[in-house]
Amino acid sequence: MPAPILALQSIRLIIGSKPLLEGADLSVAPGEKIALVGRNGSGKSTLLKIAAGSIEADGGERFVQPGATMRYLPQEPDLTGFDTVMAYVEAGLEGADDPFRARYLIEMLGLTGNEDPRSLSGGEARRAALARVLAPEPDILLLDEPTNHLDLPAIEWLEGELKSLKSALVLISHDRRFLSDLTRTTVWIDRGETRRLEQGFSAFEAWRDDLLEQEEKDQHKLARKIVAEEHWVRYGVTARRKRNVRRMDLLSGLRQQVRDYRGPQGNVKLSVSEGRSSGALVVEAEAISKAFGDRTVVDDFSTRIMRGARVGIVGPNGAGKTTLIRMLTGEIEPDSGKVTVGTRIELAMLDQRRASLDPEAPLKEVLTGGGSDTLTINGEPKHVIGYMKEFLFTPEQARTPVGKLSGGERNRVTLARALALPSNVLVLDEPTNDLDLETLDLLQEMIADYAGTVIVVSHDRDFLDKAATSVIVAEGDGRWNEYAGGYSDMVSQRGAGVAARKLEKQAAMSKDKAQSGAPAIAKRKMTFKDKHALETLPRDMDKVRARMAELQSTLDDASLYARDSKAFETATADFVAQQGKLADMEDRWLELEMLREDLEA
Repeated sequence: MPAPILALQSIRLIIGSKPLLEGADLSVAPGEKIALVGRNGSGKSTLLKIAAGSIEADGGERFVQPGATMRYLPQEPDLTGFDTVMAYVEAGLEGADDPFRARYLIEMLGLTGNEDPRSLSGGEARRAALARVLAPEPDILLLDEPTNHLDLPAIEWLEGELKSLKSALVLISHDRRFLSDLTRTTVWIDRGETRRLEQGFSAFEAWRDDLLEQEEKDQHKLARKIVAEEHWVRYGVTARRKRNVRRMDLLSGLRQQVRDYRGPQGNVKLSVSEGRSSGALVVEAEAISKAFGDRTVVDDFSTRIMRGARVGIVGPNGAGKTTLIRMLTGEIEPDSGKVTVGTRIELAMLDQRRASLDPEAPLKEVLTGGGSDTLTINGEPKHVIGYMKEFLFTPEQARTPVGKLSGGERNRVTLARALALPSNVLVLDEPTNDLDLETLDLLQEMIADYAGTVIVVSHDRDFLDKAATSVIVAEGDGRWNEYAGGYSDMVSQRGAGVAARKLEKQAAMSKDKAQSGAPAIAKRKMTFKDKHALETLPRDMDKVRARMAELQSTLDDASLYARDSKAFETATADFVAQQGKLADMEDRWLELEMLREDLEA
């Protein structure tokens, strides 16, 4: 095996008074593709930061081969100090790097390079950061959750791009398919230590389960040995004093092994509070359509969802997945067509943006609704602290405002609250975000055992394969089709995966219709209002971006929440509103610019 270009040996790190890493190792050879796995909180991201040189360990050694280039993608990229995305990406290049590759990557990731980093969404910031670390084609790539906030087309494109690189790769991800397709070695962080498997992630889970099973057997043998030694102490024939001392020392050592043993981290315990049975028909949509302005989101779509179905909805970002769900559940009306919601429907919904969580509300009140220490699960009362423990929260977190929790913790809160509601229809919008692999397993098992109906939006291909009985796919231009089976079955039937959403020009549409013999639609002329909007929108967008920058500066004050929680909440709400306003303005400007180009052509 070639000499490593990156090596960590016997890494130790203590957080507060608790050891996080105790003798962790990581060795990366040229071109090696490594999956770094472990439970949430096991230290994966921390070990990657130590490998990148972002933080120092309390003990151990770090070696990087002289001259080796390295790029690190953190979970939360920092784009401050740059005027544009292009400037941020180009700052990651060195003398011999190709600047054209930077522009290629920016375009492939759906950006222009002219965006103001201060106004980017979380997904856009991650795309910019990916372009920055991929552009130099470094010797070592360290990627922490690169698929977070990416849609399926972007995930599949990124997978292909990483396969084509000669760079060594250390990858943290909750996307099983992504890990299985890319990695050839697996490093497992477990209770502060690392264990290495010279196979990719696809072989990891069976290997891990075998190790844990053997560990459980060893603990059982140890317990039996202690019982035998204690029996000798109490009832054995007295021997020479030295022998007695040795036996007592042995017993003491065995007991210490039991005290020192740290079992595997606890699992989230997922159980859903089921309501009464719904009618056989849950939802029927007949030729429904929905448009926003000139853009058609859903065009003449029909489906029938029966009790017990598990329906996946997939498509690129912006295709209208959430809009489709809102129509199917009766939250919004279609412009045309008809939606019939079945009888005795009790709906529980997991919101993609977790917008329903009040950042100031304590965790206990969010779960119980306030005014009580208990909640009812499947007709049985359960104390809120016990329910919190099932989702890996400590009793001390009961009064923690949910705004102070991490992204993964907030996702578990929303999941816990949704599952506590009596329901016979579960609507899960991006439930897999920020969940570790073990929790994803339990969520899949819960969906399989749930007696009601499940509608789920997800970009996780493996999750859809295991959870869905049919998949509704965005085909483009507002067209949606339903395919039997999971994601892989859909790809087999359709002949392709999910494509990125494209804004088709009217000229191209007219050309296609002309070639097919259909009469071309007359081009719409620009009105005075259109021309005025085209001229003024860029200035208006700059004002909105400036306002967002002011709000971001306010929210960057770490002490604001503690000092004035009301101001924090107001600024957060205003920032979200400005983001939506900017997105609408950008869509309108793009539509008008395309129309102008069309007319000039």
